[in-house]
Order: sequence, then structure tokens, then C-alpha cells
Amino acid sequence: MNKTIFTKFAPHIAAVLLFIVIAFMYFTPVLEGKQLLGHDTESWMCMAKETVDYNATHDDVALWTNSMFGGMPTYQISTKQPYNVIKYVEQVLAVFPNTVFNLILYLIGFYILLLAFRVNPWLAIVGAIAFSFASYNFIIIAAGHNSKAITIAYMAPLIGSVILSFRGKRLIGSLLTAFFLSLAIRANHVQILYYTLIILLIFAVVELIYSVKNKEITAFLKTTGLLIAGAIIAIGMNATSLLTTYEYGKYTMRGESNGLTTDAQNSQHGLNKDYITQWSYGVDETMTLLIPDFKGGASGGKLDETSETGKKLQSLGVPNVKKMLNDMPLPLYWGTQPGTSGPVYIGAIICFLFVLGLFLVDRRTKWWLLPMIALTLMLSWGRNFMWLTDIFIDYVPLYNKFRTVSMTLVATGFGITLLAILALKEVFNPKIDKQKLIRPTLISAAIVGGLSLLFALIPSLSGNFISPNDAAQFKGDYAFLNETLPLDRAAMLRADAFRSLMFVIMAAGLIWLYAKNLLKINVAYVLFAVLILSDLVPVAKRYLNNDNFQRKRKFENLIQPSAADKMILEDKSQYRVLDATSDIFQDAKPSYFHKNIGGYHAAKMRRYQELINMQITGEIGQLFAGFGRATTFDQIAPTLDSLGVLNMLNMKYLIYNKDAAPLMNPYANGNAWFIQNIRVAADADEEMRLVGEINTKKELVIDKSFVAILPTQLSVDSTASIVLAKYAPNHLIYNFNSKVDQVAVFSEIYYDKGWNAYIKGQKVPYVRADYLLRAMPLKAGTYEIEFRFEPTLYSLGNTIALISSILLILSLIVVGFFQWKKNKTTVKV
Repeated sequence: MNKTIFTKFAPHIAAVLLFIVIAFMYFTPVLEGKQLLGHDTESWMCMAKETVDYNATHDDVALWTNSMFGGMPTYQISTKQPYNVIKYVEQVLAVFPNTVFNLILYLIGFYILLLAFRVNPWLAIVGAIAFSFASYNFIIIAAGHNSKAITIAYMAPLIGSVILSFRGKRLIGSLLTAFFLSLAIRANHVQILYYTLIILLIFAVVELIYSVKNKEITAFLKTTGLLIAGAIIAIGMNATSLLTTYEYGKYTMRGESNGLTTDAQNSQHGLNKDYITQWSYGVDETMTLLIPDFKGGASGGKLDETSETGKKLQSLGVPNVKKMLNDMPLPLYWGTQPGTSGPVYIGAIICFLFVLGLFLVDRRTKWWLLPMIALTLMLSWGRNFMWLTDIFIDYVPLYNKFRTVSMTLVATGFGITLLAILALKEVFNPKIDKQKLIRPTLISAAIVGGLSLLFALIPSLSGNFISPNDAAQFKGDYAFLNETLPLDRAAMLRADAFRSLMFVIMAAGLIWLYAKNLLKINVAYVLFAVLILSDLVPVAKRYLNNDNFQRKRKFENLIQPSAADKMILEDKSQYRVLDATSDIFQDAKPSYFHKNIGGYHAAKMRRYQELINMQITGEIGQLFAGFGRATTFDQIAPTLDSLGVLNMLNMKYLIYNKDAAPLMNPYANGNAWFIQNIRVAADADEEMRLVGEINTKKELVIDKSFVAILPTQLSVDSTASIVLAKYAPNHLIYNFNSKVDQVAVFSEIYYDKGWNAYIKGQKVPYVRADYLLRAMPLKAGTYEIEFRFEPTLYSLGNTIALISSILLILSLIVVGFFQWKKNKTTVKV
């Protein structure tokens, strides 16, 4: 009798239900109404506040925000994509809390990948657990890196869909590829998607080689063609975000140099090499894949009273040492990265099974996984393996657009885990001679377990356990930490090395028992699942546990206006704020309430970053030097008046103490003003220099390319006025009145890929002035000046997305119909 539909899908239904249960068991605080507030989640809430509020009350979409860095597009913050049908899939899945949702996606995604490899569904559950509970997956959830987590989750089923296509399921595989690629693109973490494409490229090269060898090139080309078609549909569905992001990317820190000689030592395209490789995994730090605390764990870790540091504090008579250590995170990490929230640990059992896979898994699979694993591992070393990093930065397209090269370990861990589970697939293959499992199992256990034992017995092989920052950090009363912390770090490594050894022995023991027919296969599946959970969950809990969650009421109260904020918010005019109580250019919190001089975003405009580096930072220092000397406002007034760049950015308020009244700056240039003289710069260096020298209230600097647009002779009308009459993120209206022709400067960021200027309904030209603001020649008269943000690629992207969504729906209907027709004679309902 043929299987019923229910019987056929029962294991998959059970798997999904189990995944939901597991996710809620890990994140039990959500059942109590608690929420997780990661840094990036909080930052997004703040930077997107203006956009979200506007979109909730208006029919049009806010594509620009003035909430940070003087103003920038919302493409990488919060932009609606009305015609991407895939958003409705997300809405269905989003019924779960974010943390639970992310973990369920991890689990289901890898489960789908393993099904593409024809792995038994029950073993696929084990594999999904192994991939999902790797430490990095939880570290990024704790940090609020939701887009990264979701893209990682879609990585596995996307790759699985491609593999399915090459394993004889072309139509279904290509449609699933379109589906999951669309979801991955929409998740909006381009860097993870880029690494996914590297994995697929290596897979495609190996498949091409085998197709040529087996004289199957025609089949390869057909499959590739269908996959390309699916990819085109997926890209088309996301055209709104892709086109606008591509355009905007050219003007961000990841885009081309603006010609400043300070950029000459670095790449003229993309980020500079120091920035790209700032977070590079140490070569020896790779051992964290097997031994989590090989380099001390997190930069802000915790010790207990039994540690050497705890004992020392007790000997010094410090009261309540246990509570003190719990409340005082210590820099336990001693690797070469600037800092870390935790190590990349994929599991001792997975490392053991990976080595076993080298003996058991077929060559065709190994020869695309092993090169990929080796390549991404070496790329994660960044500045510690610079010859390869240099090649990729200088010659591989788009690689220089991304920082934090250690993130390639996502691909490394993916490959190692996949090969490990495929090794288990071979172990439980009913056709295998079980006696032939014993030798490779013992060899693999000896290699991985032996390595763990070596570091457990001689932890000093890993180094001296001293961080490069220890001596500078621990002085005076804390100097004793220079002695106790290295001892604690050594103890942590030793404990985790013994821990990994135990798990390797237990995993090898399970395979030995199975090979000796002392363990049934279903029992083996359960025991491996339990063992892998026992290995991975406690490490994941070190970095994301119940203590990270807060009650919803407290969560919402975290972003409350300070006394200074409340005073500023009484002013209903348009202005910008400099909040010096936090890291000005690494904190988005002020953007929740104000139009912020600073902010936090990985894709700020390059010109703004250059102005920060060469002008704004210096003026902030000048401001605080004057502030420190002054005892009255009259004494600080000359300093405020001299801040040409901050004043042209309309910095009306300075927050220096959240509980005190802000400093109101009467010398801010305002929203728009007239100038009396124009200075022409021959190049970017001169333009930047002149911006710091001129009186921005009376003069402006333009690049020589704009000379023809502005007049050469300027007149003065003391009665002339220009006032911002209406403000919306996408639409600015100024009332202008003058008896003579004028040149006005607008305290708005220049971005001509969307911002259009109109007078009396007619589009008029404007120029870039003072390195990044807008300026415009104005004829005498009384009229309105309008700026509208109308990016053409946003409209074009919406049209393409609509067409692509229709194509996907039609393709699903057609393929589904033929599949149903094919199966209806074999499936009994």
C-alpha cells in the first residue's frame, strides 16, 4: 500500500513541532512576557524612530531620515517594499517572538538542507540541532543582530535548494532557490549572503568538473540555467532594496574615495584595509571551534569566588566577593581581536565527526566542502594571514565592502557541521559494514581527543594567557589582576579542554556501541541529539541566558527622555543636537528624540565620515576645551561662534549632562542662510581645508565642477529672508523673499540621487556646497522653494518587484499542478 500524505509528512511535521518546543525551552523567559534587548535592536529602534512614526501616519513612505549624521536614506534602516510578495511569508512566521523565531529558522533551515542530501529525517533533526546551537548563533541574537541571524538561517535551505536541483529535482529546486534566495536577500545582511554565494560558487565549480568528467555537461547547463532563472526572480522581487542600496552604496564608506589624499594609502574603492581587518580571528584562536575558552571567552566575562581572582579578593578582605564578581565583568579574552562577545564554538562532537567524515563521506561532497572550509577559515584570519586577505581585498569583487572578516567563520562552521552530519549518515547507512567503522572512529577520536588532552595537560602551549591590554588596564589597586587573570584564563582553557575530551570520548563510544550491535539506530539518534545538546547548550548559555531578558515594562522604559531631552523637545523648530554624554558617533540613542549630529550606522555617507575625521572631531575637542575653561556663557560664546562646521550643521543644542539644561547655541547657522562670497576648490583636499577655514555664515566652498551653476557676483539685501516653512522627511518647503538675486545654503545633506529642487513647480539645479551641504542660486522675488526626495530607482524597483512576484506565483502554480498531476495516481488520499 502506498503511503498516505500524512504518513509521508509525519516526520517533517514532528520535526517542526519539536523545533518549536526546543526554541521555547531555550528561551523560556518569553513565556513570562520578557524580551531581549540587544545593542543593535536598541540602535535600530532609535535610528528608525522618525521613519516608523512617519510611515504609521502617512500614505507615502519615508525614504530619508534626518535622525542621524545630518540626514541619510532609510534604505538600510526601514524601507517598505510593497510589491515583494515574500514579505507575507515573513508575516506568517513572525507570530513568534524574535528570539524564538530566529532559533526556529536556524533549525528548520538546516533540516531542509539535510533532506536535500537524503538524510533520514530523524538524523536531520540531530543535524539541525548541531548547527543551530553553535555559540555564534546565540551571540549575535544576544547582540540584536537579527538580520544577520535570519540570513544565516536562510543560508542552509538556499544551499540545499541548489543541491536539490543538481540531484535531479531541477524545477522544484530552482523554485525553492528563488524562494529562499528572496528571503535571504530581504533579510538584508549582504555580507552573510556574499559568503553564501562563495560557498555556492565553489560547489558549482566542483559540479562543473564532475559534469565534464562524466560527460554530463548538458544536464549541468540545464540545471544552471533554471537556477539562474530562479535567482533572477528572487533578485527581481527584491529590486526595490537592491537597486536603491546599490546606488547609495557608492556614496557610503564602502564606496569610492572622494579624492582626499588621506585615502591614498588605502583602497580607492570600498573600506580601508585596517578597518576591514580590525576584527581578525587569530590563527591559534581557531582552536575555539573545539575548545570554547581557548582564548578566555568574552571580553566581559565573569568569574566566581573559587577562581584565583576570587581567592585574591577574599584574601584582601573584600566583602561579598561572589556578588562583586557577578556584577563586574572582567576582560577574560586574551586574543588579538579588539574585543569579542564570545568565541565561535561549533562543538567537540562536531569536530570529531568532521574528522570522521574525512574517512567516510564521498569524494564529490568532500571536494567542495573542504576547499570552502579551508578558504573561509584562512579569510577569517584577516590581518594575521595578510597575503590571502590582500588578494581578496584588491581583486575579488565586493570583498572590500565588508568589515569583520572573522565573520567568514559562519561559512566555516556551516561546512564542518554539514560534513560531520553526513559522516553520521554514513555511520547509520544500513549498507555499511559496521566493523569498518571502528578503525576510522578510533583514529578520529585519537586526533580530536588527543588535541583536547594535550591542551588540558599543557595549557601553556596556547601562550602566556596575558592580554595585550592587561598592563595598561590593571594598575594601582587592580595591579594584582595581572597575576590572577592569567591563572584563571589557564584554568578556563584546561577545564574546557577536558570537557571537550569527554564529549569526544562519549560520541566515539556511541558509534562503537552501534558498530558492535549494542545500540539500536533509533536510540542512537536520540542519544546523539541529547549528547550534542549537552555539549552546545551550556556554552551557548554563557552568552545568552535568562539573565539577558527583561520584563516588557522595563524594556520600554530603557528609552526615556532625560531632563535635557525634555527641555530640548519643547523647541518645535528644526535643528540638530550634539549629545556628548555618549559615544557621539557610535550611539543611536539620541536619534530617538532628536535630529542627531552623530548616530550609529554601518553605512553612513563617506563624505560625512570624512568630515567627522577632519573637521567635526576637532571642533568637538575645541568646544570642550572652551567649555572646560568657561564659567559663564559669555566666556564660551566666542568658541561657539568659531565652530563653522558644527554651526553649518545647525547644531542648536549641546547635551553635556543628561540631568542638566542643555547648552543652547545661538550661533547655529539655521536651516538656510544667504552667503556673500564663494570660494572654489580645485580638489577634495582643498575643499575640505577651506571648509575648516571659512566663516560658513558668510562664505561657501564649492568644487570647481559646480562653478557654472552659481553666479560670480553676489548682492546683499539686508531685508531678505529664507525660512523653513514645512518639514517632512521626504519634503522640505522654504519661504524665500529677496529684492536681489541670492545664493542660499541649506543645512541639508547633498544627495542628488533622489533629492530634487523645485521653484513654482519647475525643477531647478542646486549644487554641493561646504563639502556635503546643498546650495542654490535664487532669483529675486517672493516664492516657495521645495526639496522632494524622489529616487527613481525606488519606483523602478517596485515595478520590477511586482512583475517578479507575479512570475514566482505563476511558476509555483504551474509546477505545483504538474507535480500534483504526476503524483495523484500514486498517492491515496
